[in-house]
Amino acid sequence: MFYLLNIFIQMKILLNNTTLFESLRPFNDLGFVPTMGGIHKGHLSLINKSNKLCKKTIVSIFVNPKQFNNKKDLKSYPRNIKKDLKILKKSKKVDFVYLPKFKDIYKDKKKSKITLLKKDKILCAKFRKGHFEGVLDVMNKLTKIVKPKKIFMGEKDFQQLYLVKKELEKKYKTKVIPCKTIRDKDNVALSSRNLLLNKSNLIIAARIYETLVDIKKNTKNKKNIPSFLNLKKKELKNNYKIKIDYLELRNIKNLKLSNTKNNSRLFIAYYLKNVRLIDNL
Repeated sequence: MFYLLNIFIQMKILLNNTTLFESLRPFNDLGFVPTMGGIHKGHLSLINKSNKLCKKTIVSIFVNPKQFNNKKDLKSYPRNIKKDLKILKKSKKVDFVYLPKFKDIYKDKKKSKITLLKKDKILCAKFRKGHFEGVLDVMNKLTKIVKPKKIFMGEKDFQQLYLVKKELEKKYKTKVIPCKTIRDKDNVALSSRNLLLNKSNLIIAARIYETLVDIKKNTKNKKNIPSFLNLKKKELKNNYKIKIDYLELRNIKNLKLSNTKNNSRLFIAYYLKNVRLIDNL
């Protein structure tokens, strides 16, 4: 089946590391877009950026079990390889698709030594124990395998982008390129997890985004921003009947709590229909 796919979609599908090493050996200007599937316009924007800055683009699809702190979340994570390949084919901008198995990534069975610094155990790291250790571990392994010149990641997962950039650019000859968040027509940030939501959930998500825009705008004139955000967090909970992990304003350079709108982003993580969504603006 995959042999026929290789012929018709004009992009090479790499099913193991041996094939990957052979196929990528001639190229030293690779753009890499790591994904867990559920390909959407956000991923395609990363691919477009890679096409502009690199000669060849490789996309990986690998649902990494080690970055899930909840087994139910891992089990329910949306997977549809056929649909993903069809979308990537239609884009006509992907040269390679890497579909590794667990053993391809974790052939070395030694336990990861990656640990987060205390100052980094904030936002999602505070609520998803072991998540970013898993992310940094798999990104280290993928970078060693693929050896890209540039890695393209979205700003929607800003904390992930921040930590991966800090981790990888110290160790490898690769640059991590931030790419802007892509939103749907109602300004909901695109995410693979959105596939788990129904229309009414997405309407609520759009309203929450509008509220966040107002909250961010109003931080400008507030002397005590943490107190203001705590009040707004309670209002969001009551108005939309949602659980919120955090609503915080943080500096974009170091992710420290901020008391000024300048050089800062508003971060939120909340649950709709038991689906955890994150955003920042």
